[in-house]
Amino acid sequence: MDRRHVWRATLGELELSLSQATFSTWFRRTALLRVDDATHTFVIGVASGFAKDWIEDRYRTLIAQTLAKTVGYSVTVQVEVVGDAALDEAGAAPAASTAAPATTSDDAARRSGMSNDADTVRIVDDARESRPSELNPRYTFATYVVGAANRLAHAASLSVAERPGSQRTGGYNPLFLYGDTGLGKTHLMHAIWHTIRERDPKTRVLYLTAESFVNRFIQALRTKNTNQFKELFRNVDVLMVDDVQFICGKEASQDEFFFTFNSLVEQNKQIVLSSEKPPSELQDIEERMRSRLGSGLVADIHSSTYELRLSILQTKAESARVPVPTAVLEFLAHKISTNIRELEGALNRVVAHGQLIGREITVEMAQDVLHDLLRQADRKVTVDEIQQR
Repeated sequence: MDRRHVWRATLGELELSLSQATFSTWFRRTALLRVDDATHTFVIGVASGFAKDWIEDRYRTLIAQTLAKTVGYSVTVQVEVVGDAALDEAGAAPAASTAAPATTSDDAARRSGMSNDADTVRIVDDARESRPSELNPRYTFATYVVGAANRLAHAASLSVAERPGSQRTGGYNPLFLYGDTGLGKTHLMHAIWHTIRERDPKTRVLYLTAESFVNRFIQALRTKNTNQFKELFRNVDVLMVDDVQFICGKEASQDEFFFTFNSLVEQNKQIVLSSEKPPSELQDIEERMRSRLGSGLVADIHSSTYELRLSILQTKAESARVPVPTAVLEFLAHKISTNIRELEGALNRVVAHGQLIGREITVEMAQDVLHDLLRQADRKVTVDEIQQR
C-alpha cells in the first residue's frame, strides 16, 4: 500500500466535506505515518499537541470513515505528534510561509487583539506575497465548468474580478452570489480572489466568513478597540464575505456591517458576498440591510443539469489524468444530482479504488464503491417524487 497515495485520496475527500478554513487549519499539515496491517490501524501525524487533541475530539470518526471508503475496509485511527522533519518525510504539505512582512491592516488587527488566523481573515497587498492557505489554488475560473445553472454568476464574478469597483462593473456592487451548499459559490469566490491577485498584487483584498466578522466585532467591543476594527475593515479595495446569512439576528453586528458596507461603496470599493439564500429570503435582518445587500447584482447558482454534471466530471477526470470510462461518468452524472461536492467526491472514491486496489473502473465497480452514497441519493429522489404527487 502506498501511504502517500492513500492519504492524498483521503485528504481530497475531506477537503470536499469540510470548509476550506477547517481543512486548511487542521488537515493541510498532516501525513499518514504508518499502517499496521494486522490491526488495520492508521497513524496520522500532526505538528502539535493542540492539533492532536482537536482532531481526536472532533474528526477521528470522520477520518476513519473516509479512510475506510478509500481502502475498502474498516480502520482504526490514531493521531501522533511528530516534528516537521517527520511530516516532510511522510509527504505532508509544506508549512505555511512566515516570511511575509506585516501589512498596515495586519498591524491594525494586532493592535485590536484580533490575530490574523487561518480560519478568519486574509489580507493581500503589495507587502504580502504568500497565498492565504484557506484559499484553494484549484478554484479558478479556468477550472470552473459553466452551464445554464451558473452562467450569470460566472459572468458577473469574472467581470468583478477583472474590474473591481462599482464604477467599472456596471453596478455589480455588491455582487451577491447565492445557492444551496455544494453548487459552486466558494469556487467562484476563490476564483475572484485569485484573478484580482494575479492582475494587480497591490490590491488590498479582505476575505472572511460572516461568522468571523461577527466574532471579531464582538472581540473589538470587549477589548474596546472598535476604532482599530473599523480601520481594518474600511481600508481595503475589495471586501469578500462568505455565508453572509450568519449576520441574521445579530443586531449590533448588522449595524457595523451596514456602516462598513456604506463606507466602502462610497469609496467605490468592491464588495462580494455569498449566501445560501437571496437577500429577499433572509430572516431576522433589518430592511435597510436587506435593501443594501440586494442593491447591486444578485446572481443565483441553482441545481445543475445533467449536461453540466457530466461536463464537470469529464473535466475533473481529465485534470487528474485518469482514464474513466464514459459510461461511468454518465452513471455518476445521472445518479448524483443535488450537490457538486458529492459528485466530485464520488469520482474521487471511484478513482482511488481503481488506483489503490487495482480494480477496473466500471459501472458495476462504481455501484459497489458508492453503495452508501447512491442509496442516500435514491432516497432523495423518492421523497421528491412523493412531494410532487
